[in-house]
Amino acid sequence: MSRHLARETAFKTLFQLDFNNNEVEPTLSSLLEESGLNGEHAAFARSLVDGTIKNRESIDMLLTPYLVNWELSRLAVVDRNVLRLATYEILYREDVPNVVAINEALEISKIFHSEEAAKFLNGVLDKLARDHGSGNGVK
Repeated sequence: MSRHLARETAFKTLFQLDFNNNEVEPTLSSLLEESGLNGEHAAFARSLVDGTIKNRESIDMLLTPYLVNWELSRLAVVDRNVLRLATYEILYREDVPNVVAINEALEISKIFHSEEAAKFLNGVLDKLARDHGSGNGVK
């Protein structure tokens, strides 16, 4: 459950950065404190945020072809950041199986958006993982 909470915290941080153009550190620190995460789970959340931000340009370029009839900039902020976070995990985190990254993304989507959005994201992430994921890291 704590890794799930770490992912939610990372998502909330990415959302706020995208939606409000907030600064990374005060936003993440505040959300970590609010969530009660510390130690390895706080470090995990921090690594998800840092890695997603660091690789955002390549993540966005890679996602674009999978958004049939959509543009990343026109997606709901929730969907865009769920996709970015999950794509980071699929491509760059060897310690996270693709199925876990996708399932966690869908759960976050259902909490913060809708069941319908989760279905759309599932299709995008499933295709991306099949094409680019090795099951446990970068292909």
